[in-house]
Amino acid sequence: MSNQEKITHMPNQPRPVSDENAPPHKGRIGAVDLIPALHNSQTKLAVQEQKVADYVKDHLNEISSMTIGDLAERCSVSKPTVVRFCRSLGCEGFRDFKLRLAQNVAVSAQYLYRNAGDESSDANSAIDQVLGALFATLDVMRGQIDTERLEEARDACLDRRQILFTGIGGGSSLVAQEASNRFFRLGIPSFFVNDSYVLQMRAAALGPEDVLFLVSASGEADAIVSAAEVANGYGATTISITKPNTRLSDISKIALLTELPEDSDIYKPTASRYAHLAIVDALAMTVAQEMTDETKENLRRIRASLTAYHGRTGPQPLGD
Repeated sequence: MSNQEKITHMPNQPRPVSDENAPPHKGRIGAVDLIPALHNSQTKLAVQEQKVADYVKDHLNEISSMTIGDLAERCSVSKPTVVRFCRSLGCEGFRDFKLRLAQNVAVSAQYLYRNAGDESSDANSAIDQVLGALFATLDVMRGQIDTERLEEARDACLDRRQILFTGIGGGSSLVAQEASNRFFRLGIPSFFVNDSYVLQMRAAALGPEDVLFLVSASGEADAIVSAAEVANGYGATTISITKPNTRLSDISKIALLTELPEDSDIYKPTASRYAHLAIVDALAMTVAQEMTDETKENLRRIRASLTAYHGRTGPQPLGD
């Protein structure tokens, strides 16, 4: 057999591509977010694949209703080229590409199609906008909170050995950390964790005399739901601040439920965390009022230690 024949019949030689079983493109980008990958693809895609990328960038909302044949025809390329394009972006094929692109477009629409000059950048206007959202959110929360559930949570916090507070993500983590900060001042052993793996271990170490306090704006964070399941399994009391009709609300022994509106303004921080903080403060105050002697002594010690540390004796926040 000649050398040329040997090369022709090598088992690893690429074969013609005719459908979605095409092999992955060697220059695969492997993007999680397809939209910036499309815009940064010029130096990474073959010429024919780039034609597909250019078309998709200009027709993001239309791709989900197209077949592979439709897209190939619009771009004047072959179906195998469309498949190679999809795989160059890290997708398994055209179906996977359509699904992931639709998800990206759905969550990114308000960022992609927003006019930059829609709002004033004036500082007074910014304060008014933030306060307006805050007042509106707190008003909604006040109408939703179940005070009987709040009293159940208070009783659970009074009848405990320790409270473990947790939240995953920006706002929920902030609220959980502040809750731990608030409750240790009352003389209650309080701890905070927002690492998902540490949380699973800490939940497994809880028992019937302990409370696991979970904060989740979505009620669907896997780490939070899993920790609640583990703690429940060992007899701990699980208290949550979360949305109704979620996995966390269903599994929590005491669920403080709020379904709060989110502002469509992408530049405005979410106001729901203020409402969750208000619930924490209300709960901490009711707990403190039930154990006034211990609370007063702990707050006195804390203030005395801070005064000795920094030397300031003027008016300061009494609860801090």
